[in-house]
Amino acid sequence: MKFCYEIKGGDFSAGGSASSQVKKTLKQFNIAPQVLRRIAVALYEAEMNVVAHAWRGSMCVDINIDHLNVVIEDEGPGIEDIERAMEEGFSTATEEVRQMGFGAGMGLPNIRKNSDEMKLTSTPGIGTRLALTIRF
Repeated sequence: MKFCYEIKGGDFSAGGSASSQVKKTLKQFNIAPQVLRRIAVALYEAEMNVVAHAWRGSMCVDINIDHLNVVIEDEGPGIEDIERAMEEGFSTATEEVRQMGFGAGMGLPNIRKNSDEMKLTSTPGIGTRLALTIRF
C-alpha cells in the first residue's frame, strides 16, 4: 500500500497532519503500540522539519507486511553539514520557529533513534531527501 502527502513549508497549523494520517492508517494493521509510537515520532519529526525549514515537500509511505518505507523530500535551503545536523541540540531554525516551540535540534536525532534504517542526503540550495525504514 503506497500513498503520498504534500507538505507546505511554513504551514505550522497543518504540520503533523501527514504523520497523523499515516498513524491512523497503520492502526488498522494491528501494529504493536511501541512500534506505532516509533513510527509516529519519526514521521512527525520529519514532517515538521519540512514545515520549519523548507518551502515545500512530500512524504511518500510504502506499507509492507513487516516494515514501512518512507521517503520525505523537500525543496528548500538544504543541509550544509549533515554530520553536524545529526548532533543533538544543533539547529538552524529561525528565532520565529524557536518561539513556536520547534527547532530544538532534536528532530534528526529523534528520527534516527526511532528508525531501523535512515539515509539522509541534501544539496544546499536545492533540498533534502530522507529515506526511512521501520520494521514492525
